[in-house]
Formats: sequence, structure tokens, C-alpha cells
Amino acid sequence: MKLTQSLEDYLEAILVLQMKKSEVRSVDVAEYLGFAKPSVHRAVKLLKKQGYIAVDDIGLLHLTAVGSEVAQRLYERHQFFTDQLTSLGVDKKTAEAEACKIEHVVSQESFEKIRQAIKKE
Repeated sequence: MKLTQSLEDYLEAILVLQMKKSEVRSVDVAEYLGFAKPSVHRAVKLLKKQGYIAVDDIGLLHLTAVGSEVAQRLYERHQFFTDQLTSLGVDKKTAEAEACKIEHVVSQESFEKIRQAIKKE
């Protein structure tokens, strides 16, 4: 099953939360994303079933190797596009929101070409 934009957002949220604190629970993800706990519960079940996360005996969420790879890629794109937009004068809140949209639709090939072009400047 292909990851949806929503499920990708959950993976990225888990990664960001893991960078902030070592233990991440579903409730942390719900709070971070501003989603209801039942929505997060459904997403966690799907991500676990698809092998992107594991949930331990006490309910802590852990990215699997493939989940971590996807989350890192999304986070890298998010940071890159946020930085580029803010450097062009876009306010931080707008840049964050738009970077979140861009990160999901741009191919890896296009992302690499954009990044290379900007490095050459």
C-alpha cells in the first residue's frame, strides 16, 4: 500500500518528536499534529501493519529502518523548502505550511536537481 500524504506526515512527526525527546507515544503525535487521538490510533495501526513503525509493550512508537528512511527524506525536504522560502522573504508560518505540501509532491529526482541548482548559485 502506498503511503498517503497524511501517513507521511505521521512518520515525519514521529521523527521530529524523537529528535526532541527519546520516547514518543501516540498522544504526543496527536498533540504535535493537532489531531484527535482516534485518528492517530488508526494511522499508527496502518503504519505498523505496513512495517513503517513498531509499537513496544508500553506503547512507545519506534520508526523501523524503512520508516526512518522515509521520515528522514521528508524531513530533509521540509527543512530545505522551508529554508528556501524564508530566504526569499516568505514568512515562517507560510513557508512551513507550503514546504509541507511541496515535500510530498516533488520527486526525489526533482528535489536533487533543485538542491544542486541552488548550491551552484
